[in-house]
Amino acid sequence: MEFSLFYFADDASADGNRYQLLLDGARFADTHGFSAVWTPERHFHTFGGLYPNPAVTGAALAAVTERVSIRAGSVVAPLHHPVRIAEDWSVVDNLSNGRTGVAFASGWHANDFVLNPDGYATRRESLTDTVDQVRRLWRGESVPYPNGVGEEVDVRIFPAPVQPQLPMWITSGGSPETFRTAGRLGAGVLTHLLGQGIDVLADRIAAYRAELAEHHGEDHRGQVTLMLHTFLGEDRDTVKEIVRGPFTGYLRSSADLFSAIRGGGAAGLSPDEMPTEEEIEWLLNHSFERYFTEGSLLGTVPDNLRMLERLDATGVDEVACLIDFGVDAKLVMDSLVHLDELRVRWTERP
Repeated sequence: MEFSLFYFADDASADGNRYQLLLDGARFADTHGFSAVWTPERHFHTFGGLYPNPAVTGAALAAVTERVSIRAGSVVAPLHHPVRIAEDWSVVDNLSNGRTGVAFASGWHANDFVLNPDGYATRRESLTDTVDQVRRLWRGESVPYPNGVGEEVDVRIFPAPVQPQLPMWITSGGSPETFRTAGRLGAGVLTHLLGQGIDVLADRIAAYRAELAEHHGEDHRGQVTLMLHTFLGEDRDTVKEIVRGPFTGYLRSSADLFSAIRGGGAAGLSPDEMPTEEEIEWLLNHSFERYFTEGSLLGTVPDNLRMLERLDATGVDEVACLIDFGVDAKLVMDSLVHLDELRVRWTERP
């Protein structure tokens, strides 16, 4: 199982050097045997708002690293022309000497589609078309598109990328159909445990690999990357108290975003049906307790070796460790020593 770092900051309004943890963490990952650093695409909200363009952050990471892969988690495909995606990431591929990878998402927040209003209704269907076109452009093929006067012209991208094939993932919040789509496309899957348990994830992975085998042969295993909130220390209770506030705040930010999507309550409820603040606090604390014990890499190294065993049994190939969920940056950097110990102990197990 591979280990990577994942970023999805919950407070784009924070003071100070907002990207220092990204750069420092990437340098650590680069020199300690981690596989990749992932950054997302998010718009118009403090939840993830530090990262409106993963190609830009990817270019910055290319400048401060030498070995680690630089990946988008994710590019919201329907917001962008396929040529724009292919060109941007070909630049990053050149800057990094062939270390890029991209997860593609269909998008889910209607407000994001101010960047492409006509793309919202067909976002799921257009995802597969975008993946196909980016692959063709990446291989150096000419792809026809209409120009400014309506004439169809053949387009190739420059600079040519370093890698002959762009490593690709499809992002899924747990939808079985998205897992199957990734299998049909021969792409990896980027997912999380915020809407599915480990047992459900195992079923999704089995369906994914069945589609891979049917469409690409039994030898094509693919890649399942699981994003997990991560903070490790020497004492479980100490870690729990450090992460409780930031993690519940992170969950609240996420809930606020989902509420905004639905124009009100998290389930589209009327104002008098909305949960009270006390009920919200109870739900957040209940969620924290569940994620702390069975949906994250929070706690000590021995605790999480057992978690990795469970994930390995489900078929997870890579854990993408989300580290920027609100814990003080210095504490996060200090904790990476323990995460690296977990990585080493897992890698060197009998």
